[in-house]
Amino acid sequence: MKRLKLKRFFIGVALVLAVVLIQTTVLNLIAIANIRPNLIIILTASFGFMRGSKEGMFVGFGAGLLLDILFGNIIGFYALIYLVFGFLNGLFQQIYLDEDIKLPILLISVSSFVYGLFIYFFHFVLRGVFDFFHLLNAIILPELIYTIAATLGLYPFILFINRKLETEEKRRASKFG
Repeated sequence: MKRLKLKRFFIGVALVLAVVLIQTTVLNLIAIANIRPNLIIILTASFGFMRGSKEGMFVGFGAGLLLDILFGNIIGFYALIYLVFGFLNGLFQQIYLDEDIKLPILLISVSSFVYGLFIYFFHFVLRGVFDFFHLLNAIILPELIYTIAATLGLYPFILFINRKLETEEKRRASKFG
């Protein structure tokens, strides 16, 4: 059982590294009007509602801390934001169903929108920029739409990996149970 937990841990770390790498490099090439989908929100929210608040928090914190180290002015800013999103999405684990994509789309959409509001508040309002409706129309909503579109591609991949790991865990548990 410990081996499976270790395997799940390393796959989670690999996914976080891959998503942060893609988010910070490849997506710059396919940005539309300098807007990119937020793959980290997709990964963090997915781990949250698939595996629970604890794993959502670990993934969010790890991805956020990596962003803070690579690009942040304040260590812990993104780590805290993504940690909270991992926790909040994990609260929906009890009503999450693999085969229904409506809840994941809804949760990822809400997470992306609230993320945009956080960034607006902490990056713009505290600096005295109060043009909320311009930022909403120019940044927050386009990023939300782009993130939803990216969810349709990334979420099935995350779901596939989670199902494979769960199948292996169940098979191992039944063998030794």
